[in-house]
Amino acid sequence: MKEYKMRRGETLEERAPDLKAVIERYFGPVTGTEDVEGHELYVVDEPDNPVFERIVAGAAKYSGKKDKLAVHFEERPAAEVIAEGHADAAQDAVAAKNDFLLEVTGRDAKSRRESMKRQVEDDAPDY
Repeated sequence: MKEYKMRRGETLEERAPDLKAVIERYFGPVTGTEDVEGHELYVVDEPDNPVFERIVAGAAKYSGKKDKLAVHFEERPAAEVIAEGHADAAQDAVAAKNDFLLEVTGRDAKSRRESMKRQVEDDAPDY
């Protein structure tokens, strides 16, 4: 499960007031919810794109902090997807993930990578 911060000065509620609808637009119908680490997240058990096996996404709420977007993309093995003749779906899957994350967080892939890199550096122990 990865958690993504919003762009500075913005909140998840402002960026995606109807997060369920955004998830459905990018990945297919939400089939239920699941409690993950105390957060009630939406589940898409049969995503539209054959590359995805299952998607869990929603708001990770923390008291005293801004909410984050929590997402877990379960993907099928590439060899299996290609063998079924869905090689072109892989490119669509990457685009769907990036477009979804950009819309909801307001941050592009480069910004998200840099943020995660800073987080890892901040969490590194001092010797």
